[in-house]
Amino acid sequence: MSEVLTLAEIYAEYPSEWILIADPELDDHLEVIRGQVVFHSKDRDAVYRKAVELRLPNFAFEFTGGIPEGTAVIL
Repeated sequence: MSEVLTLAEIYAEYPSEWILIADPELDDHLEVIRGQVVFHSKDRDAVYRKAVELRLPNFAFEFTGGIPEGTAVIL
């Protein structure tokens, strides 16, 4: 597997991509601090398919791009 990267390093290395992170270290707010990038793609569905394929016991998804103008986000 790849080396452990901080979230800042992941954003710098993989701009505007969806990231699958194995064994993420989380802070008290459950936000990713660091982890191992096991797959990345500009296609979100490809990353989701890889997560299903790998069946990782502990993982996180991150998108390193911004929210496109005119997009609504519902939480």
